[in-house]
Amino acid sequence: MATLLSGGCMCGAVRYDISAKPMMSALCYCRDCQRSTGSAFASVLIVPKAGFKLTKGEIKHFEVTADSGGKASRGFCANCGSPILSLVSGMPDVVVVKAGSLDDPSKFAPGANVYMSSAQPWAPVGPGPKFAKMPG
Repeated sequence: MATLLSGGCMCGAVRYDISAKPMMSALCYCRDCQRSTGSAFASVLIVPKAGFKLTKGEIKHFEVTADSGGKASRGFCANCGSPILSLVSGMPDVVVVKAGSLDDPSKFAPGANVYMSSAQPWAPVGPGPKFAKMPG
């Protein structure tokens, strides 16, 4: 498959290609995303796992227990700390890619706002539908 999107970390040690069309794009306001980004939300693309390929380097993971009780593994560059992706046990066939790691982040357009129940009152809210949690 042809590469649709590509990206990597700040230092260049990690690179990836995405060859599948994203299934969803969102701004996630959950507390885990707030902590891992140091901001009000994470801008994410949900892509099929089969369409994501790590082309350079290794990703280090830190696992947390999600609100659902499932596991969320946050992947980042071990060298520079740039957030790259998340793997979620409740969605084993997808990769949640951090839009800020894209080579051209202008190709990201949020389609929804998830975990609004955790949104900070000062946080900007993106376009599209708003969900208290992740839509099922």
